[in-house]
Amino acid sequence: MNIVFMGTPDFAVPCLKALVESGENVTAVFSQPDKPKGRGYKLTSPPVKEYAVSQNIPVYQPASLKKGDDAEEAYETLKKLAPDLIVVVAYGKILPKRILDLPKTYCINIHASLLPKYRGAGPIQWCILKGESETGVTSMIMGEGLDTGDMLIKAATEIGINETADELHDRLAVIGADVLLETVKAVKTGDIHPQPQDDEMSCYAPMLTKELCPIDFSKTAKEIHDQIRGLSSWPCAVAQIAGRRLKVYHSELDGKRHEGYAAGDICDKDKFTVVCGDGFGITFTEVQADGGKRMKTADYLRGNKL
Repeated sequence: MNIVFMGTPDFAVPCLKALVESGENVTAVFSQPDKPKGRGYKLTSPPVKEYAVSQNIPVYQPASLKKGDDAEEAYETLKKLAPDLIVVVAYGKILPKRILDLPKTYCINIHASLLPKYRGAGPIQWCILKGESETGVTSMIMGEGLDTGDMLIKAATEIGINETADELHDRLAVIGADVLLETVKAVKTGDIHPQPQDDEMSCYAPMLTKELCPIDFSKTAKEIHDQIRGLSSWPCAVAQIAGRRLKVYHSELDGKRHEGYAAGDICDKDKFTVVCGDGFGITFTEVQADGGKRMKTADYLRGNKL
């Protein structure tokens, strides 16, 4: 079976690696164009491209699949490749209908949520932001809608009470690779059972913005803890407290109700525990001051009095 793989970031690499290491015939990889990164704005290849190059798999990086010369060239390339299956994992581009119709079997997508919940670009972060205790990975047949195609295989996993979006991302990437191999096997044997999504059960997980960053201490400790965990990689939760602006990367719930304090008061200066709107405390365990370095709270408190 000839497979064309479409993906871009770290999350997609375990899926591509799983296909290669299981002996599947990946004939080409499509990835986003190289982008400038870092202080020197050095042109940097996406992680998927780097892995594909290391495996001597041809890589294509069209700027667009919808219009212009790039789109036409990409379409003609895909036609010549004549894929039996197209696998899409965090590619970052919407596939037009003429590409969806190209493979002999399907275009399948690996999505980092238990669909139909958390369709969209930020499922990993939003399931934490919304306080979910469980999430997972779903493989689906791609359609023209955004993550609305028929579901094939699901794998669920519990979310740890202190697990951050970064940590969950890495776990789901591995789970996604297993789901993909199971899905490819089902496609090859014809043993697939597409299940339509229930739109009434769906919710949307849009891209994150910096408007989500400010911590509102009138919220419950659990809500603030979920905010910090969900935004841990980017754009990061921000606390305005004790006259300072701090990015907060990690936190813990202290599980205690603190009487006599208002929301936003620091009730334990040795641990940096702040009282929230429900009276319970949240302890910041990793912070970064403006212009400073990211550090454990214990190290921060050695040089900064609260």
